[in-house]
Amino acid sequence: MSQNPAHEWQARALELREKIERANYRYHVLDDPEITDLEYDRMLRELESLEEAHPALATSDSPMRRVGARAQGGFAEVRHAIPMLSLNNAFEQEGEGERERFREVADFERRIEQTLDRRSPVFSVEPKLDGLAISLRYEDGIFMQGATRGDGETGEDVTANLRTVRAIPLRLRGEGWPRVLEVRGEVIMLHKDFEAFNAHARAAGEKTLANPRNGAAGSLRQLDPAITAKRKLSFFAYAVGEVQGGDLPPTHSKTLAALREWGFPVSPEVGTAHGFDGLIKYYQRIGAKRDALPYDIDGVVYKLDDYAGQRAMGFVSRAPRWAIAHKFPAQEQTTTVEAIEIQIGRTGAATPVARLAPVQVAGVTVTNATLHNADQVARLDVRVGDTVIVRRAGDVIPEVVRVMPALRPAHTHPWHMPSHCPVCGSALLREEGEAAWRCSGGLICPAQRKEALIHFAARRAMDIEGIGERFVDALVDFGYVHTPADLYRLTLEDFLEMKRRADERDGSTPETVKQGKVATKWAENLIEAIEASKRTTLPRFLFGLGIMHIGESTAKTLAAWLGSLAMIRRMPETILRVLPDIGQEVAASIAGFFAQEGNQKVVDALLAAGIEFADETHPSPKLRGRLDLAVLLDMAGINKVGPKSTKLLGEHFRTLDKLIAAGASHWIVAGLPSAAATHLEAFLADDKNVQPLREADAAMQELLAAVPAASAASSAPLEGQTVVLTGTLPTLSRDEAKERLEALGAKVAGSVSKKTSFVVAGEAAGSKLDKAHELGVEVWDEAQLLALLARHEGAS
Repeated sequence: MSQNPAHEWQARALELREKIERANYRYHVLDDPEITDLEYDRMLRELESLEEAHPALATSDSPMRRVGARAQGGFAEVRHAIPMLSLNNAFEQEGEGERERFREVADFERRIEQTLDRRSPVFSVEPKLDGLAISLRYEDGIFMQGATRGDGETGEDVTANLRTVRAIPLRLRGEGWPRVLEVRGEVIMLHKDFEAFNAHARAAGEKTLANPRNGAAGSLRQLDPAITAKRKLSFFAYAVGEVQGGDLPPTHSKTLAALREWGFPVSPEVGTAHGFDGLIKYYQRIGAKRDALPYDIDGVVYKLDDYAGQRAMGFVSRAPRWAIAHKFPAQEQTTTVEAIEIQIGRTGAATPVARLAPVQVAGVTVTNATLHNADQVARLDVRVGDTVIVRRAGDVIPEVVRVMPALRPAHTHPWHMPSHCPVCGSALLREEGEAAWRCSGGLICPAQRKEALIHFAARRAMDIEGIGERFVDALVDFGYVHTPADLYRLTLEDFLEMKRRADERDGSTPETVKQGKVATKWAENLIEAIEASKRTTLPRFLFGLGIMHIGESTAKTLAAWLGSLAMIRRMPETILRVLPDIGQEVAASIAGFFAQEGNQKVVDALLAAGIEFADETHPSPKLRGRLDLAVLLDMAGINKVGPKSTKLLGEHFRTLDKLIAAGASHWIVAGLPSAAATHLEAFLADDKNVQPLREADAAMQELLAAVPAASAASSAPLEGQTVVLTGTLPTLSRDEAKERLEALGAKVAGSVSKKTSFVVAGEAAGSKLDKAHELGVEVWDEAQLLALLARHEGAS
């Protein structure tokens, strides 16, 4: 036993405090815990026992001080050394263009530009947390006092309660912090902690919290810190107040980084932005992910980043002129469910939709809200007549997020998915393992047919000018068109008759028609547009078919790698998965589409109508590096047969037939582990496994046979180059420039980086041009681009 047990106790107490604070830092600041909750609690109990047995060991920054004495007679007042000022708010307005819709932000940014004579100033940007603002005072690195914002001049001393918040450091970490440091931030309740508290309260028959903000504010103002400790709170720092005996970095963003080094949690969403465009891009990015954040926010905050600029801008009334809060519209409202109906989408998905009493949500009148799928309706137990909470964030489709059972009227009934499509009467089916139900009517379902035709004729697909929603409705309703192939059978007389019938139905027959004067030019134009669409590109056609998960980029990948429609139609899922950016779900969708007899007939009818592709070619020579026996075995996902084993098998046996004929004994001789050989043998013994493998092998052999010899292969002239287009070019549209560049092998990207080969800038080029200059990326005008295109297109 040691000769000095007091020294040992003191050393152990110090060690425990350091480990506990390190655990707090890693959990709340780094979001990277290194010990379990059980171990954390064990250390707390050991430290508590030590300090109870030896009171002299207790220190002011001990974790055991996190729950202090009950406040007597309320909270004492604290006068802030530097006022905690509020921010002016900016809201989205009605209008065209971003500067009109966000004119309050534009005015804010413009005033700073003009006052400081600085173009595109740098701002520190952060989410506007929806909690309770507080100020924390540290002296010589020790937490001494915490206060609420109050009226900005005077707040309440809630030090004892703030000690219970584990995210707040009791002692600062690292070095370089001032002797006196006031840190401002927000105490919040995370969604998971709010939900856990309410679940426990409901189980105990106790009162639940209304929302996370009320939970944070109410918890922090409890007179008994022990109650606060039970309500798990979090904290994020976002500013500093009084500073003595030390200096801060020259910018707000660097100060936040310093605070994080000193042990304070800082929202991971903080960043910097340049000028108005950068502010709005940040606002939209945070708005889009608002629902996915683990805490509530009600907007974003923009602060001029450098402190010298802040001092030059000064204050107006009780708010700084160098910062502003850009508020989101209200996200949630309550309303009632008037009906639950099924909406059939273009792909046949049957989505339950709640028809609602009209309500304003996030600045938009909402009358419908998605219920996603039948499982979601059952989870929420939404019924006709229910009062529900509806949420809308950014451009997200409104959704029902919660039912208020206490307001449910009597005699309601649970909702169930109907058995048949409300549009065509076909059965609604649900595939195994899927949440969605689908209409089995396929191309006979008008709901799917209309959307499919609109998509097929769209500008980025077959580009049939004039075939819009109004014409498609009439063509389908009057039975002229059932599939996209029917468009190519239409005559001038069909269009004229369709128009006459539609006018009679709608009571809108023109007087000239009544007088026998029938205009035909519009119909002639439509016939010409349909005829012109027959000469198209393979990616446009593939995109126009409306295959689920197939956008323009994937369509271009299919065409570039497989070369022809005939080859694409025959490729199984396994082969499709080896192509760039095509995963299992996308590959299954493509293979499944072409495996359906109805779809095959429509494609055949379109080809018979005269559609042809000027860009069909051989499969890409690069397939040789992506297709072999090892790849097929990898795709098969055979248990215990990993990449090393498949590579070994591929090198030794080359073909599937030779592999199967060799058998387990020869596989083992070749070096395959016996366990892998056993699993491979069992896999190949099942015809259900071998048949798709043989189909994939046959497709691979066909594809490789069609690949041109290496000597005949020539790479695209711009292959490997990345180009960014910005602004309006004098003669080329953005789409035309993109298509011509991609035809020469270039990748056209949406943002500028160090990997960008060159930027083509037109009139009103925005932040992308600034980024190009910043990174030293070469900038071209249209004349240079046209010269490049002429040089390479002429040579091809």
